[in-house]
This record gives sequence, C-alpha cells and structure tokens, in this order.
Amino acid sequence: MNIVFFALVAIAFGVTALRQVSWVAASPTAIAPMQQLGVGMIEAATSSVTLALGLIGVMALFLGLMKIAEEGGLLTIIARLVRPLMVRLFPDVPAEHPAMGAMIMNMSANALGLGNAATPFGIRAMQELDKLNPNKGTATNAMVLFLAINTSSVTLLPTGVIALRAAAGSQDPAGILPTTLFATILSTTVAILSVKLYQRFSPLSSGPETAASKAEPEENQPLQPTDEAPPVADISGGGYPGWVSFAALGTIAALVPLTVVYGKSIAPWIIPGLMLAFLSFGMARRVAIYEVFVDGARDGFQVAIKIIPYLVAILVAVGMLRASGALDLFVGWIGPLTSPLGLPGEALPMALLRPLSGSGAYGIVASVIQDPAIGPDSYTGYLVSTLQGSTETTFYVLAVYFGAVQIRRIRHALAAALTADLAGIIGAIIARLVLYRPFPT
Repeated sequence: MNIVFFALVAIAFGVTALRQVSWVAASPTAIAPMQQLGVGMIEAATSSVTLALGLIGVMALFLGLMKIAEEGGLLTIIARLVRPLMVRLFPDVPAEHPAMGAMIMNMSANALGLGNAATPFGIRAMQELDKLNPNKGTATNAMVLFLAINTSSVTLLPTGVIALRAAAGSQDPAGILPTTLFATILSTTVAILSVKLYQRFSPLSSGPETAASKAEPEENQPLQPTDEAPPVADISGGGYPGWVSFAALGTIAALVPLTVVYGKSIAPWIIPGLMLAFLSFGMARRVAIYEVFVDGARDGFQVAIKIIPYLVAILVAVGMLRASGALDLFVGWIGPLTSPLGLPGEALPMALLRPLSGSGAYGIVASVIQDPAIGPDSYTGYLVSTLQGSTETTFYVLAVYFGAVQIRRIRHALAAALTADLAGIIGAIIARLVLYRPFPT
C-alpha cells in the first residue's frame, strides 16, 4: 500500500507539473493547475472526514445487530447446517477435528459480514489445519482450499458496503444484495474448481522435511490487531441430519434467482426487516438485546473512527489524481476498451486495487459513490459497491493466515485466489448488466 499511495500522489504531481509548465492564463481569474491540485487536496481531506462521521451511526447500528445474532448462537446454527458439505469439501480433515469447526465458523462469519469475527476464526482454523500438516512450512490442500474459499466467500449480508452506501445518500443502500450474492456464489464456485485443478500441477512434496520446515511456530498466536482467537464452536456430534442441511442449502440456492429478479422490490424491506428479525431472534434466544446491541454499536463506533486515517489518505490521493487530470486521461484511454464489457473506466482502479488493499479499495468506493457526477445509485456506483462486497483483500489474507503458522511454500494458493477474484469481478459485471436499466453507455 505504501507503493500504491506514493504512486498515486507522484503521478498526480507529475501530470500537474507538466500542465503547469505549459499553462497560460486564459483570464486574470484563471486558476493555475498546481493551485487546483492544492485546492483538490484540501477538499478531499475535508470530505473524507465528513463521510466517516456520517458512517458512524450506520456502522454502529449494523454491528449492534450482528452482535445480537452472534450472542444468540446464529453462527453455530449455520455451522451445523453446512457441516455435511464441509465434510465433502475437506476429505483430508476428520469430521470431528477442531479445524472443521473453525473453518465453518469463519465462513459463517464472512457470510453475515462479521469481518471482526471472521479473521480470528480463520487464524484458528489455520492453526488447527497445521496440526494435521506432515510438511511444516508447506500449505496443504486443505489449507489452500480454505483460503481460496475465504477470499471468495459467499456473502449474504455485506453490511459494511450497505452502511457506506447509506452514508453516501443512496436511495437503495441494500440494492447490492442480489448482485453481491450472485458474484460471490460464482467466485466461490470458481475458487473450489480452480483449487482442484491447480493442485494437480503443484503436488505436495513427499521428500524429507528440511530443518527449517520442521521448525514449529513458537506460540501459534493470532497476529495483531487480533488479541486472541475466539473459542471454536463445539459442533461435534451435534450436526443436523443430512436432509435438513441439504434442504437448507437448497432453499438458499432457490432464493438466488428470486432475489435477482425481484431484488429491487425486496430491497426496501431488507433493512427494517433485518432490524426486527435480529431483535426477535435475540429475544427468542433470551439474549439481553439492549445491552448486547450497545456493546456491538460501541465496536461499530470504534471501527468508524479507525478508518478515518485510511479514508483521508486514499481520498486525498484519488482527489489529487482527479484534480491533476491524470485520472481523466487514464479513463479516456482505457475506458473505451472496457466499457463495452460492462466495466467503466471509473471502476478500473477499484477492480485492480481490491486484491491489494482493503482500506485502499474502501477509499476508492467511497470516492466514487461520493462523486456528484457518479453517485451511489448509478451503474458505476452499484458496480464498485458490488466489487467491494464480493471480493477480498487477497494478499492481506495470504500474509495473515499463512504467516500465523509460518507457511513459506503457498503452492497454488495465490493463483486460485486471484482466479476467484477475477470470477468475482466478472460476476459483478454480469449481475449489474442484468439488473441495471438502462444499460450503461
């Protein structure tokens, strides 16, 4: 991200410098290019803080509701439902092994948009999978598949993006639910297939382990900022009958075409309905919903405050690109090539940066939907929102998850994850082209 941040600023400054050298004032009130750059920087910094302040309330609301669902045991219910599928996906992992429970909890948290819970669950899953690893320092097939699924996880509720769209003044903040669901189902399917394909070209070494590979991690503790991994849900012996699990998965699959066709009609009901559903679930599970909601909302407040520096950095850099004219030059050059394919030039930076930096991509989404010429409810606004909700920061996930257990040879993990990212981008474009009227020009 250091290189990306510097490159954005340097390109903006270089383009502005070239314009400044050849600039001739057309009138006494004309503003020089370098002065425009400075004004754009100040305006971008101010708007980034304003955006973050508007996001606090919405983020607190959603994380408060998510906390109620978590305390009520919703993750455990989902874990038991999907266990039969997991046993088939990971035949090398014993059904009763703690790794299975950790992986299920991680995927469940990702599906519900619980990013704070998903990361520690994922690290715990890697630690448990490493206990089954005969070649320390080398990723097993189960590790690679889990990471690929993690980076492309099916998302039922992209709460962070919905909150961002609401803060940006969208008339339909939850309108990305059907597009995100379609894109993540496609990317997860591609992730699984690509892992199975690529592992044929990257077999596990059967030779003796080296001294370095035999070295065990000292503590196997989760990386910062996570202090400790939450306890893995005990689902051994408590899974639902197979027919119940497959009926639930079939019901979810049947809802996909329904949400795609009637997404715009259903969307206005989603946010109020979720509020009532989560509170009712908490009451039924005898959760102290008010106290738990407040605890979750407090976490949401802290998250919103923490992202202010990231928003300032990336929005100022993007603002400099726009003020310098560099972004217009880039869009004008590449846009005609990608626009017929459903990927406008304004969305290209998002598609390229998302696998590299979550905070950087988040800032680009905020910048695009805050642009008065684009807005959150335009085709481009919907597309970048869907991309944010349906793709993952691949390089960060690889570094954190594999670094937690000192995996040095990642084999085909990066190739599979990037293939899934590409599938997610294609899925987002297809979903927006199908749902958006009129078609973009």
